Amino acid sequence: MALVTVLDAQLAYGELPLLDRAAFSMESGERIGLIGRNGTGKSSLLAAIAGKVSLDDGEVRKRDGLRIVLVEQEPILRIDESIKQHKLEEFLHRFNLAADLAPEGMSGGERKRAALAQAFALEPDLLLLDEPTNHLDIDGILQLENMLLRIPSAIIITHDRAFLDRVATRILELDRGQLFSFDGNFSYYETTKAAQLASEAVAQRKFDKFWAQEEIWIRKGIQARRTRNEGRVRRLERLRDERAARRERSGNIKLSLGSGQRSGKLVAEFVSVNKSFNEKPIIKNLDLIVSRGDRLGLVGPNGAGKTTLIKLILGSLAPDSGSIRLGANVQPAYFDQMREALDPEKTVAETISPGSEWVDLAGGRKHVMSYLGDFLFPPRRANSPVRMLSGGERNRLLLARLFAKPANVLVLDEPTNDLDIESLELLEAALQDYDGTLLLVSHDRAFLDNVVTQTLAPEGGGVWREYAGGWTDYLRQRRSVVSQEKVIPKETRANPKPRAKLSFKETRELQSLPKEIEALESEQHALTARMSAPEYYRQPPEALRGDRARAAEIERLLIEKLERWEALEASAKGSTP
Repeated sequence: MALVTVLDAQLAYGELPLLDRAAFSMESGERIGLIGRNGTGKSSLLAAIAGKVSLDDGEVRKRDGLRIVLVEQEPILRIDESIKQHKLEEFLHRFNLAADLAPEGMSGGERKRAALAQAFALEPDLLLLDEPTNHLDIDGILQLENMLLRIPSAIIITHDRAFLDRVATRILELDRGQLFSFDGNFSYYETTKAAQLASEAVAQRKFDKFWAQEEIWIRKGIQARRTRNEGRVRRLERLRDERAARRERSGNIKLSLGSGQRSGKLVAEFVSVNKSFNEKPIIKNLDLIVSRGDRLGLVGPNGAGKTTLIKLILGSLAPDSGSIRLGANVQPAYFDQMREALDPEKTVAETISPGSEWVDLAGGRKHVMSYLGDFLFPPRRANSPVRMLSGGERNRLLLARLFAKPANVLVLDEPTNDLDIESLELLEAALQDYDGTLLLVSHDRAFLDNVVTQTLAPEGGGVWREYAGGWTDYLRQRRSVVSQEKVIPKETRANPKPRAKLSFKETRELQSLPKEIEALESEQHALTARMSAPEYYRQPPEALRGDRARAAEIERLLIEKLERWEALEASAKGSTP
């Protein structure tokens, strides 16, 4: 029997129904990624499955005795007394939370992690997660992915495409009240959906004028999904090549920067910069050049110092030691996690262009309706008051207002929270066309891959290192750095020191791990190349699912083996007399 079956579900809170005879069935062992535009009813569907919301019509059938746990987007934390404390403490530890932390003293991020820990400790048959990656750093997201791969079944609402690629076995799209199912992960969904939308667009053009407004909505959705075409990918690769070449040249002429040869091109230059808080080093001996046109991604766990780095680059914070030289004529625009307040009584158009129908942009004037259309606001929404907008629409409006300001340095601190996937792809397109300098803090790995040309990441102890490319490039280069750092010098191999605390078996394991990791990386490279081939998706579905499962397994094994290598090395060094 299926775990859950939704039949002819109907639900409406306004003019347009959220669910309009929607139906789907879920089997045990599935991990479903539930996607759709903001405000389409995804959270309401999860709540209906969990029994927290009643449908207007239709029904939700569940397997007898099915244990369901729902973690809402903004969870209200109540510790379930039925959980054995040691099990809850285990999952709290996995999410880096102290077991004795009081719920009333938690931040939003801590509350989300505590709710996730409690949900896993309850060991449900079906786990329902609403935007679980919000407020989590990348390490926390990777931990969540690993844990989800071990549970019986789940339905997850998320905009994190890398998360969906690794975790989802099926994509369920909620679109205009209907549910559409796509086997496989998000990448396979994108390929299939693009062709489907193209056919749908042709059919839509045959509709009469009564449906003209809906046709615009559909075509805009198609444009958003097509933003990352081959031309844009080539443009990003060219930018990365140009950035790599400029980094080499700047290294050669670094001493002559003060002569003014790069006047107007320099945003900030760090020389041996140090910054600490409460005697904890956040930045240690950092040398960094940020030049005009750079697209710098800042990654790392919460508290690593990403926001501190941004403030230093913008000159709003002084270093403890070292020197920072700021460029001339820097005009920053800052989008922070706290989200600048909007006037709820102003209309959408007034918020963007008060007292005028035009928006003055770097490329010229643009009518406010056309400009709002770039951010997926149809004309009928332009005169709506801000208070009528959903959370995702408000975030899009904030981004639209930010982009309307003249700025040659754009600072985005976690801009992807609460944005649906189409909005993310639209934002990616806008950022790829942006001519200024971009400083981006994000936990969205796909977003980083599609936008930035270099990545700055913490190495521990306040040390930061710059890597060429986005998140995937950083991860590959980081593994190479770790491998190089762990190569034992010849003189050490010739005269090995005793490792008293390592058993014979552990010593053999330590010696074999480099070859095992190298073999996994080679297999990963070959598998990625095969899955990228144009004809790849013509294979049978079972072959595609097998490759995706193996890709996820390789990633998991690589992380485990690298962590095991580090642990064995630490034990060996700690036991050396």
